[in-house]
Amino acid sequence: MPPRVSVFSSLRALNGHGCTASPSTQICRTFASTPIDRASTVQQKRRHRDPYALAQARARKAANISRQQVLEQERTVALGDPVRGVSTPFVQSFETAIAPTPTPSSTNNTHAATRNEASSPNQSPPGPNAQTEDYRNFYLTQNEIREASVRSEQLTAAVTEQDFVEAQTPEEKQRREQERQQNEQERKERHATATEALNRIVSLANGSSKDRLRVNIQRCVDTFGRHQTDKQLPPKPPVAESILLKNPSANTQKTERAGPDTGSSEVQIAILTAKIKTLADFLESRGKPDKINKRNLTILVHKRQKHLQYLRRKERGGPRWQHLIETLGLTEGTWKGEISLR
Repeated sequence: MPPRVSVFSSLRALNGHGCTASPSTQICRTFASTPIDRASTVQQKRRHRDPYALAQARARKAANISRQQVLEQERTVALGDPVRGVSTPFVQSFETAIAPTPTPSSTNNTHAATRNEASSPNQSPPGPNAQTEDYRNFYLTQNEIREASVRSEQLTAAVTEQDFVEAQTPEEKQRREQERQQNEQERKERHATATEALNRIVSLANGSSKDRLRVNIQRCVDTFGRHQTDKQLPPKPPVAESILLKNPSANTQKTERAGPDTGSSEVQIAILTAKIKTLADFLESRGKPDKINKRNLTILVHKRQKHLQYLRRKERGGPRWQHLIETLGLTEGTWKGEISLR
């Protein structure tokens, strides 16, 4: 702790150096002389109290904000929306998790191959051209529900009664036949009611947003996974002979997949697009003051941008890249330049 110095001792020291003023006058002079480095602080304090300076600051801030909005609108018009892109039937189906029906104007060769596979009665293709819904809630499929319904109908079927009495009047036979038909009609009505109730329980329309997101992720895997697209899209060109001569140990044989493709860039981009749409709809409707989810949306958009830049660099505008951006409605604003979300 520094030593305590009294005022009168300092005055005596000043008087010893030739100061002839009285003590009271010397105190006033000491505290009246303001150092130069503290003058700017005093001016800043006065400026904060000046209404004219405050009005100028507010005007500059409003001009900067309006200029940012103009630049953002120009970028959106030139490159597209960095969050939503262009609306497509496949992206719109994320709201209900039900695949859209094919449109007559779709003449893409990639989708034509899918439609040819859809002609088979036992196979329903995934993706935007699927005509039947194979996804249900609680990890059930339509085939499992159908088989369970048939099994329950067989178990609840009435056992045929065999009359071992030889002596039976015609009136008794007619009465028993009418009762049997009436019971059979009631049983069919109860079974139809139970089947309808089961379909409503497992329907995604009655599920939560988390259930629909889970199904949308599975749809993205079935649509953009390479275990499906390799059957429809042309393969990559083989490795050039010059590269093989430079690197003879290069392995050109592909390893067979052990299961469905869930880690390729196309699948990751589609899954991120589904999550981005769900989060953007929430923030637009109910989560406007939610700061944490706004940050999460920014993280997802930038992560998708990195995947898009990598895939664009690897595919070089090939059919796999075109199929991805056309189905998901992605524009240049989703991967080009700096994305800033406010």
